[in-house]
Amino acid sequence: MDSHRALTGKVALVTGAARGIGRAIAVRLAHDGALVGVHYGHSEAAALDTVAEIRKNGGRAFPVGAELGVPGDAAAVFEAFDAGLREEGSEAGEVTEGGALDILVNNAGVSGSGPVGRAVPEVFDRMMAVNAKAPYFLVQQALPRMRDGGRIVNVSSLASRHAFPESVAYAMSKGALDTLTLCLAKELGGRGITVNTVAPGFVETDMNARRRATPEARDALAARSVFGRIGMPSDVADVVAFLASDDARWVTGQYLDVSGGTDL
Repeated sequence: MDSHRALTGKVALVTGAARGIGRAIAVRLAHDGALVGVHYGHSEAAALDTVAEIRKNGGRAFPVGAELGVPGDAAAVFEAFDAGLREEGSEAGEVTEGGALDILVNNAGVSGSGPVGRAVPEVFDRMMAVNAKAPYFLVQQALPRMRDGGRIVNVSSLASRHAFPESVAYAMSKGALDTLTLCLAKELGGRGITVNTVAPGFVETDMNARRRATPEARDALAARSVFGRIGMPSDVADVVAFLASDDARWVTGQYLDVSGGTDL
């Protein structure tokens, strides 16, 4: 299948798409033909830059601004999504089907929980609210509008399957997301909707910049992959694009390790 046309006619929503892995996913899905809602919580300028990059390269996208981890967050996301979808359809001279959705990528997340001995309830609650609760209710809001044969991709972490004691609350929140994938895959199979998890390892993003602060620290992270390098956002985005395509129609309920063979 020609990847540039694989998602033509599809509508996608990518959370946390202003930068990092989410941005790479949004850019790749748009490259493959999808109309992409670029969600952001606070970084409007970065989200608009992502949208501009997509449009510059001939793709279609629109910003979706709504904070996650607060009461009513999922409803606010889809209110902004619907408004952006209508505006995009109007600008293109189309009659855009109200609220239609084909691909939901739950990518947005927060980290920085620390070891259990230094944990505080406020940080723990924030981790769970953004990394686990928000995706749960985003799916709830998405399902009535998602067309049969749709795709849900949850971005987890290697931390949910490997021991990283310095990030225990973060790992717990991503473990909850993994469980959500399994349950949804079974529930939604009758509609032809696939649900999968991708689990990155160490990727060059703002989230883990502190762990790459010195050349020695950077080299140590790179050495944990069998390829001897740190992952790039595009390494993850390409796998998400596969899962979003028809090529992955027979793949569901899976946890795909996209860590570059970290700690094998």
